Amino acid sequence: MSGAPPLAVVGNPEGRRVRLFQDAARAAGLPRPRVVPWLDVLRGGARFHPGELVRLDSPGEEPEVDRLLRGVPEPTRVEGTGRWYARFTAAVHGLAAGVRTAGAVLLGDPDELAVLFDKRLGHGRLLAAGVPVPHAPTSGPAAPPVRGWDDVRALTAGQGMRRVFVKPAHGSSASGVLALERAASGRTQATTSVELDADGRLHNSLRVRRYTTEREVAALVDALAPDGLHVERWVPKASLGGRAADLRVVVVDGRATHAVVRTSRSPMTNLHLGGARGDLDAARAAIGAAGGRFADALDVCERAAAAFPGTRCVGVDLLPATGWRRFAVGEVNAFGDLLPGLTGLPGSGAEGLDTYAAQLAGYLRTPRPTGTSTP
Repeated sequence: MSGAPPLAVVGNPEGRRVRLFQDAARAAGLPRPRVVPWLDVLRGGARFHPGELVRLDSPGEEPEVDRLLRGVPEPTRVEGTGRWYARFTAAVHGLAAGVRTAGAVLLGDPDELAVLFDKRLGHGRLLAAGVPVPHAPTSGPAAPPVRGWDDVRALTAGQGMRRVFVKPAHGSSASGVLALERAASGRTQATTSVELDADGRLHNSLRVRRYTTEREVAALVDALAPDGLHVERWVPKASLGGRAADLRVVVVDGRATHAVVRTSRSPMTNLHLGGARGDLDAARAAIGAAGGRFADALDVCERAAAAFPGTRCVGVDLLPATGWRRFAVGEVNAFGDLLPGLTGLPGSGAEGLDTYAAQLAGYLRTPRPTGTSTP
């Protein structure tokens, strides 16, 4: 394709995301996008060229990048997300300045990324925009900080919240998430993929486990709290084939283009934690049988994406409540587009395109400069 602006992608050169974006460029007949490694960004060696469109991709899946951002030597460790957030957002703002100075165009908004990577701020942004979200006593910039288990217990008891998710404010991929239940008797348990070792350190595990004493749960929460915590009501999810179900919906340039159903027997539906892709047609049928329309569910996701107008692609976690009649948005993910092999929804304009090809088509239609975050 002649006349297209040169493309650069900030990512990890050996990562799947960079490869999929390069594959999309090749399929579109474009030159191979130049890769600007995250390691170069973090070490101050990144350079950009005049006229480039610069895509910002996830710094994940690269141990040395993770070590530089989180400052912990073991990649399995859960702690360090607060440090990760501070260093990541600072790096993105520095990168954006370098892009501007070079006369290139950054395809993203650094201020919005800072909101998207803080679950408390993201929740507050969605709430202010009128998007349905689970109730959360930690929503928005004015919410009280959670300093440990005593705060979680006080916040949830005062609002009658017996079942909540406790999430690291800057976590991803369900790392550090606790599905917490407290009975009227005071009995407490948490379901999570976090493994607490004998020295009190937290590790990610691929096995979802249950902690059944308040002492254990308190130890987990107290260890997670220094990085920041978000607490929100645990919305009972609809089921599909006897498994809890939610949807990841990718919205590109304001339009819901790709959707996948995720099902699980545990509260977390993440595929790496034992979740499985569900049948999207069955979900459509369930919504229809409940008197709703799939288009209305997608509309909720597009409204959520519209709260971040400077971010051209997001992955929205859509929570269908029991009965498939109501929907809420669990999270909006800045890098929620890693769905290899999934092609666009009928009528979305992305039919036959994966999420990367759909974004690339949008870049070529309307390259936009870095936007300004909506307060």
